[in-house]
Amino acid sequence: MTAALLYPFILVAGALQAIGNAMNAQLRGRLVNPWLAATVSFLPIVFVFATLFFTMPTPLPNLASLSKMPWYAPLGGVAGAVAVFGGLAFIDKVGAGPFNGLTLTANILTSLAMDGLGLFGLQASGFKPMAWLGGLLMAVGVTFIARSGGKNDGGDGHGMSGTLLYPFILVAGALMAIGVVWNAQLRGALENPWLAATVSFIPVVFVFALVFLLRPAPLPSRADVAGVRWWMPLAGITGAVAVFAGLLFVDKVGAGAFNGLLITANLLTSVALDHFGWFGMKQVKAGPPRLIGAAVMVAGIVLISLF
Repeated sequence: MTAALLYPFILVAGALQAIGNAMNAQLRGRLVNPWLAATVSFLPIVFVFATLFFTMPTPLPNLASLSKMPWYAPLGGVAGAVAVFGGLAFIDKVGAGPFNGLTLTANILTSLAMDGLGLFGLQASGFKPMAWLGGLLMAVGVTFIARSGGKNDGGDGHGMSGTLLYPFILVAGALMAIGVVWNAQLRGALENPWLAATVSFIPVVFVFALVFLLRPAPLPSRADVAGVRWWMPLAGITGAVAVFAGLLFVDKVGAGAFNGLLITANLLTSVALDHFGWFGMKQVKAGPPRLIGAAVMVAGIVLISLF
């Protein structure tokens, strides 16, 4: 019963994750330089979590827990940030539905592989045929969604030019899954979730800010900056809600239920973003192929969550 009470929050986190990608695309469009846009997107996250940690500084980790922390645990935010940067740079080229469908499919297949093989400290669960069948259904569903994105007209980025980005998007989705596991281990070592979130995101800001300093061109014009809406720099925070939900709730509701709810909300919100053209997305009506693809993906998620 207690776990079920968390489901609405997890669904909201999944929806915000999808919305954050669309917001990031608009931020990148206004700030021109993708590295600057990524830095601006992640800076508020560090500020928010650092403020919460200073407000609630206990519990604190001890030397014993720190000594057991894997070296890669603080890099969970960086791994997950690859998907955020992919959304910031590419979502307007392939559409919210195909982008999130690809990242979520790669995410869940990577999660199944990590569970099955016991990677990164997870307990090996072996091969689960029904769960992998669910992963296959997700792959079939995302094919329907991607093919319903409309023909390339040479200027919107959909079609062939967008298809060339699919391998990067799949890698980003895989890294997103790995980042969740690393973040969970970071939280276990640091004990305080606000401290863990702060430590997770600080390297992200450092990496993007460093790349921006090395490659500062192009820069936005005054007109570009004037066009930044108030909500655009908050895109990173909307995505961070899902990261923090994972830090807090995965062990309470179970990884299957958590990822199933999160991914379902993300996917359905992504299809709605394309259908209605919200947050500046190119409008792509949710016709029968796209709706069938979404339904097949949800069926795959249910299989994965149950088995």
